[in-house]
This record gives sequence, C-alpha cells and structure tokens, in this order.
Amino acid sequence: MMVQYLELKAKAQDCLLFYRMGDFFELFFDDAKNAAEALDIALTSRGAHNGDPIPMCGVPVHSAEGYLARLIKAGFRVAIAEQTETPEQAKERGGSKALVTRDIVRYVTAGTLTEESLLDARSNNMIVALAFTADGMALAAADISTGYFELLEIESVDAAAQLARLGVKEVIMADGTDYDDKLAHILPHALQHVQVTHRPAAHFSSKAGEAAIKEYYGITTLDSFGGIGRSALAAAGGLLAYLAHVGQGKMPYLKAPYLFDDSAYMAIDQATRESLEIISTQDGQRKGSLLAEIDQSVTGAGARLLAQDLSLPLCQMEVINLRLELVNWFYDSGILRENIRAALKQIPDMARAMGRVVSGRASPRDLGQLRDGIGKSIMLKEQFGALDVRPKLLDQILPAFDGHGALYDILSRALIESPPTDSSNGGYIAAGYDAALDELRNISTNARRAIAALEQKYKEATGVTSLKIKHNAVLGYFVEVPAKHGDVLMQADSGFAHRQTMAGAVRFNSPELHEEAMQIISAGTHSIAAEAAHLEDLIAQILTRRDAIIALADALARIDVAQSHASKAALSNWTQPILRDDIYLDIIGGRHPVVEASLKGSKEQFVANDCGLFPEKRLWLVSGPNMGGKSTFLRQNALIILLAQAGAFVPAKSAEIGIVDRLFSRVGASDNLARGRSTFMVEMVETAAILTQATSKSFVILDEVGRGTSTYDGLAIAWAVVEAIHDMNQCRCLFATHYHELSRLSDRLGAMSLHHVRAKEWKGDLILLHELAEGPADRSYGIAVASLAGLPAPVVGRAKNVLDQLEEGRVATGGIAAGLGELPLFSAALDAAEAKVDRLREKLSDLDIDALSPREALDLLYELKQQAEQG
Repeated sequence: MMVQYLELKAKAQDCLLFYRMGDFFELFFDDAKNAAEALDIALTSRGAHNGDPIPMCGVPVHSAEGYLARLIKAGFRVAIAEQTETPEQAKERGGSKALVTRDIVRYVTAGTLTEESLLDARSNNMIVALAFTADGMALAAADISTGYFELLEIESVDAAAQLARLGVKEVIMADGTDYDDKLAHILPHALQHVQVTHRPAAHFSSKAGEAAIKEYYGITTLDSFGGIGRSALAAAGGLLAYLAHVGQGKMPYLKAPYLFDDSAYMAIDQATRESLEIISTQDGQRKGSLLAEIDQSVTGAGARLLAQDLSLPLCQMEVINLRLELVNWFYDSGILRENIRAALKQIPDMARAMGRVVSGRASPRDLGQLRDGIGKSIMLKEQFGALDVRPKLLDQILPAFDGHGALYDILSRALIESPPTDSSNGGYIAAGYDAALDELRNISTNARRAIAALEQKYKEATGVTSLKIKHNAVLGYFVEVPAKHGDVLMQADSGFAHRQTMAGAVRFNSPELHEEAMQIISAGTHSIAAEAAHLEDLIAQILTRRDAIIALADALARIDVAQSHASKAALSNWTQPILRDDIYLDIIGGRHPVVEASLKGSKEQFVANDCGLFPEKRLWLVSGPNMGGKSTFLRQNALIILLAQAGAFVPAKSAEIGIVDRLFSRVGASDNLARGRSTFMVEMVETAAILTQATSKSFVILDEVGRGTSTYDGLAIAWAVVEAIHDMNQCRCLFATHYHELSRLSDRLGAMSLHHVRAKEWKGDLILLHELAEGPADRSYGIAVASLAGLPAPVVGRAKNVLDQLEEGRVATGGIAAGLGELPLFSAALDAAEAKVDRLREKLSDLDIDALSPREALDLLYELKQQAEQG
C-alpha cells in the first residue's frame, strides 16, 4: 500500500495527497503534519518507514469538503486519490490479497473549485493564466464554476490593475518566466494573497493555445472568435492545459472566450480600487465596501454580476442608459419590484449547478436545482410577458427564457422533489418515471415486509420476544438475541446457523432470512444501477442545452442586479444620473454611500455637498482642516461617477456626468516596505501614474500631495502637480491640500476654482461643519485638531506659541520664511538661504552686462544655474 501511496505522491508533487482508504481520506508523512496543523486534527502514526513511525492523519470522506475548504483557504493544493476499482474487481484481478487500484482523479486548487460548499455564492472564483511572449503580455481568465472565459492583451504596467479587477484567486505562470524589473515590482503586490502555480513553459505557446482552443470547442478555425492575438493564445493555452491537468481529463464548461475591449470600460488602477474600497476594504473585508453597502441582490449570480459591474464601469453611453432604464422601471413600480424579488429568491444558482454538470461532478441535487430554476424562470417569463410596457434591455434578454419547457418536463417527471447530494444510495428518481425501477423497488419493499413478518414468526417459534432481525454493512441481515437466549437458537433442530457471538448477544442466520435478504440486495443493486443510468441520461440531455441554460442564468442575474439598484435607490433616496459625452460634472447634494450608511442610528447626519466641474472650472483646489471632510468629499464624487457608469442610481439630488474614461484616486497614506517603498515613495509613484495616464476625459482626486517630505519640497511638488493637471492633462480634478500658498495659482490657472470645507472655533472648541464653501480656507486648524486628538496641553500651548511667531513674521514681510530666525529650529536653514541670496546678489552686481559677449553670457548662465543647484 505504501508503495502505491508513494507513487501517487510523486505524481501529486507539491499538493497534499488525499489517499482514499475505505471511508476516509488519509494523509501520510509531511502531508499529514501540515494537514493536522492546518485542520487542528489529531496526528497519529502507522507502520514505519526507514525505521521511523509514519505520521498519519485522516478525514471522513462524507465530510471531506469542509476540510478541503479550510486547506485551500490556508494556501494548500490537494490531490484526490480515489479507488478506481471495487474490492471484488481487485480480487478477480489478483486474488484475495490484491491491492485495490487507486489513482489521482482530480486536483483541488483555489481557482478550480466547483463544489457549492467550497465557493462563496456571492463572489466569482477567478483563475488567471499569464503569458509573456515576444508579442507582449496577455492573460486568460476564467471562473470554471460559471463558465466565464476572458482573453486580454495588456501592457505590463496594467497587470496589477487587471488582476485587482478580476479578484483573482489563483495565477498560472510558465516555469522560468523572465519578468522585467517593472513587472517584478508590480505582480508581488497584486498577488499577495493569491495562490501562484508554475506549469511547463511548453504549455504557454501560441501554437499550443490555438490547438487547445480548437480541440476544446470542436472547431477548425478561430475566425468566429474574432482576432485573438498570439500572446492571448499563449495565455489560453496555459490555462486550458492546467484545467485539463487538475480535472485529469475532465474539462469544465467555458463559454466562448470574451475578447476584452478596454476602450469599452472605465480604467481603474489598483491603487484607486484600494483607495475607493469598491469591492472590499483596504484590509480585505467585504463589510464596509461600496459593494456591501449597495448590494440588495437576492441571488448568488446577481451578487457576482453586481461585483463585476462595479469592478468594470462602462464607457458606452448607450449601454449605460439601457441599464438605467431597466433600473428606473423597477424603481417606479414598488409592487412589481417586490414580486420579482420574491420570485428570484426561489431560483437556485443555475450557473454553478451547470458548471458541476459539465465538469462531471454533478449530483442529483444539481439536477434538481436546474429543474427548479427553469420552472421558476418560466413563471417569471409569463409575469413579464403579461406587461404592456417593458424596458428595451428586458426585451433583449427575455428570449433566453424560451425553449426550456421540454427539459423542465423531463426533469420534473424524473426527479423527486428534493434530490440528495449523494447519488450512491439511489432514491432520487421519482416513482412512476420508470415502471421497471418501480418493480424493483416493490420487490425490495415486499422483501422488507417479509423480513418483518419473519421476525414475528421467529419470536413466536422460539418464545424469545427480544429476538431482532438486524442489518449491517459487514454481515448483512442476521438474527440477534440476547446472550442468555443463545442456547435456544443453538439447538440442532432450530433451523438457525450460528454466525457471531458478542459480549451481550449472539447472532444467527437462517435459510428463509438469506433468501429474503438476497432479494433485497439484488433488487437494491439493480435499482441503484437503473437510477445511475437515468442520471447519466438526464445529464446528457442537460448538456445538449448547456449554452441556453447559461444564457438563462445570465439573464436572471442581470434582472437581479437591476432590481438591486432600484431597491437600494428606494431605500436610500438615490436618483437616476444623466450621462453626457463632454467634459462635465454637476452633482447636487452628493453623498458618500458608505459613510452616510455608517451614520445611521447615530446623532450625526451626513452633510451633502455639491460639485461642479466644467470646462471653464474643471480643477477644484479644496482646503480646510483635517477631519473636516475633504477626503470624504473627494471619494464620494469618484464613487458617484463609478456608480453611474456601472448603470446604477446615485446618492445625490441630481447628477449630470460626462463619461469618464479613467478614474484615479490618490487619497490616504500607505507604504509598501516589502518593496522598499516609503509612504512618500508610494505617493509619488501613484501621482506619477496619474500624470502620465490621465486624459482630458479622466477624473482625478488627489489629497495632500507632497505631505510626505519637507515643507518646501512638498509645496514645490504640489505646486508643479497642480500646474501639470491644469495645463497638460486638462482633466476634471479635485485637489485637496493644506498648502494655502497654492491658492495663488488661481490668478494664473484659468480653470482652477478655490473651495474649502467650513469649520469654526467656538469657546476654544473646533466645530467641523463638513460643508463645502467657495474660496480658500483662512487657516488649517491643525493645532485645534491636534488638541481634539488628545495631544498634551503643554505641547499644544508650545505649538500655538510657535505658530504665533511664524504668523507675525509672515504678516511683517509677506515672506513664507519670515520670522523663522526667532526660532532655533529654523534659524540654520534661514541663514543658509540668506547667504545664498547674498552671494547671488554680489555676483550679479559686479557684472558689466554690456561688455559680455553672447558666449560669455551663456557660460555665466550655466555657472549661475550650477551654483543654484549646489545650494
């Protein structure tokens, strides 16, 4: 047995090996140690290897899925080794001591789960293959539990953003992939909690990918899929080869590959996704995210599609308006909306049930879910069809509801009301579907009645009223009496044959009991085989309509998302946005959806604010105190734009939004010490990405640029960034800052508008009003905020004293550094600055400009520039 185990373990490589032994999956050696620690189960030993006991642990087969889920979550991959023949077949092949043949039938990894109990019903489970070729970089992404399949060719700088968008659970790469420096810095951050698997490089070639796609879809040309690039083919090849490996030849269902067109969607980089907390918070939790706040869906498929929509807002106005029209239709009719919600709640997750059917892991329960889903969908279609007026998008998806009647009829007649998950014991085919099966069941039922009658007969014949006829998996049926009555049945003429003596009971057999038992066993075996044959036939019929069933599941998900948006709008007083195709943003009474929700039940009320960014005033400089609401204001406008382009209503009184092609958020402090990046370095990297990628149709929010370095460096950087956004990018931008000096830029930058969040001090206390007003803030109130935070009173007092001196110097001279000489902290820097100015003045005063030749003048300029750079 251990020879067989070690052979399978060599095949499993770095996966934990679940080795089937009867009713348990056993693990040995290091696998056992790792699994026992991760699962918190007992670690034992069995036998010896090289003189040492063999570590061992195991989990019951019937509850293995729960243990698998915990192992996958802990980062392990698992190989499942099942018995591929019965003990009887092993005996026929090799005699009584023959070892039952086992083989790995499947690999379980984070990205290849299909079991209902292992998946989050409300989240996609994406696996991605990354390919790097001479033509560029590409990814192939799939959710095999639903059949989603996407191909995308990308630049290396976009890798992190795309992986963040997909919420990938597992990444496949070729062995020995040669990453360039930039990619090596990007991917580890994006894949911090993602399972990474390396596979043979030969799988990641365009030729292998083309052949794999043709074989999988049974086609001879790729023309019907459009123009798939060579690098995308290579990624597809790596993905399909891996799926064949983990399924050991059983491929999952994949829809025709979707060739991702990034021009159709709003681009959102990874830093922006994290900053805005769209799908999860920055600590990885769903609670507190935008998705968690707006999700009113009632089906798993609807929740997954909602997350996908938020991750991928649209840039196509026509498609956005189709979604908004459907949302508004549900919004306007509360009764209809509630009826649809009630109907959708009864529809199972057909997409994932279909995924298990195609992958060969379907249970009778999965077929029952498909039957119930189709049946409820037919009723829903009738409800929609009875309406005189319907939105255009609903009419576009309703045809997916047609053509399922025959399959529903077959499944309804074939299956019992609540089919079991385990098919091995039968009992899931309904009575009346197969007369021969009903007869076998009658034989079994009659035999059981005969056994009950036989028990009564034996009681009367022996006088032993405690006599029982029992059954177990080892002995089958037997007669059992208490030990004190054993002698009665031991008599030679009793007709009973002794089988087993227990501590308190004796067991017997009899010819009559044996005959009845054989009828039960024979009928049971034949009935289970008959049900299995029916199950295979039903699966085959379902597979002929797999694409139509998936299309129906997709249509139901879209309806669920629309009613979810409508329900949220009705609950929270949201409004339908108006989309435009110009550089425009006019939000009246905008609110932050998550922050507003967090204030419910408290004494505080969220303060709504307007935001108007137009071609003539497209850059707002927002100043004001910390805790005053600047970051909230910035984020809420970004989220409103995102919601609108995802096809949702928005938290505002009204909103007119020019389509945004790229959304950028540089808000909040963070570092990445693992990659050698300080908070300031991360800030600069993200700001650089904005300046190099933002277009005139982009929307940018920036908060406290330059705060991570010295005052003058920071001010200089912020100054230059504001100018660049205004003059170069020319995009809509909200720029929050504490550098009041930046307000001077409004004299030169025509499209800049000054605003501040209001605050006031009353009897020594700071009152934050969270209201936005025009004009710059008069001061930062930083010391007041520090006092609120609990800074010791002597420290606060000293800070006020220093501030007074600084302000006096500024008023006296109008200079930024004026008055610093009175403070030891600044005196050295001030002296150095004054000395540099004096040297420059002396140099210039000694010049005879009229006597300089052009060449001498040019040389002098270079010299002065060099001196300035050297300080």
